Amino acid sequence: MNMLYAIPGSETRAAEGAAPAAVAVPRSAPRTVGEVLAHSQVEPVLAELDADLVGLQPVKQRIRDIAALLVIDWLRMGHGLQAQTPSLHMCFTGNPGTGKTTVALRMATILHRLGYVRKGHLVAVTRDDLVGQYIGHTAPKTREVLKKAMGGVLFIDEAYYLYKPENERDYGGEAIEILLQVMENQRDDLVVILAGYKDRMDTFFQSNPGMSSRVAHHLDFPDYAHDELLAIGDRMLGAMNYRLAPGAREVFAEYLQRRQGQPHFANARSVRNALDRIRLRQASRLFADRDRPLSEDDLVTLQPEDIRASRVFTLPVASP
Repeated sequence: MNMLYAIPGSETRAAEGAAPAAVAVPRSAPRTVGEVLAHSQVEPVLAELDADLVGLQPVKQRIRDIAALLVIDWLRMGHGLQAQTPSLHMCFTGNPGTGKTTVALRMATILHRLGYVRKGHLVAVTRDDLVGQYIGHTAPKTREVLKKAMGGVLFIDEAYYLYKPENERDYGGEAIEILLQVMENQRDDLVVILAGYKDRMDTFFQSNPGMSSRVAHHLDFPDYAHDELLAIGDRMLGAMNYRLAPGAREVFAEYLQRRQGQPHFANARSVRNALDRIRLRQASRLFADRDRPLSEDDLVTLQPEDIRASRVFTLPVASP
């Protein structure tokens, strides 16, 4: 995995290894909340979070609360009040496709604009990026990832796979020990976000109390409701310059209802995959009629039959 993201507008510089200049709020004089927000340009990021993500109201409110804490800390420092760097390590729990990576990206931007991280990039990794397969391999792998993430946010997906107590020869424990040291000693230059299923993360923290004590913020990402999934589909289609023909939205709503009851449903990720397959069937339908001139309307419109052809409609409907 080992994916690096940059804050909007800084992609080129991040790719070249240069750190975007953090927006520093002067600490020498008291300021109002409004002045700090205007100077740091955090408010547009929070607005984007509301606009870009359907639902997730408790998550959005918690992000606003964290942003408020950081702004007030700036104001306290402006008055000369003692303020320790708060612990900002987080845990995001929820099923796949619930927006955890997207929110982590926004969080990295907020932390950067308020000066709490130098670069504002996000490095997303899994166990394979941190843990080696033989003695002496794990430490350099983990330290290399941490080096890339310094000044930003390290996002560890399915973090519980770092801990495998049933395997005495597993090296995940070594990666955890290195992470613990960095999370404690360099928390002013790195924020770590652990992510995964809630029940497995709970077990992970019970088995690793040192990790649990370093993670201050726990955000639970709920599954999307049916109407929220439909709204997500509408936004995705709009972004791709497609639209649903009359009657197609009702068929797509039925598709989502059926798909939610099937195994391996992954919320917004499954919606995107479904739309990709619908577009594929539309393209095949248009391709077969090779002598007919195709209008813009033909090219952007998805018909009910493009959706109804899914094998989901041939499967039994799961009981509620």
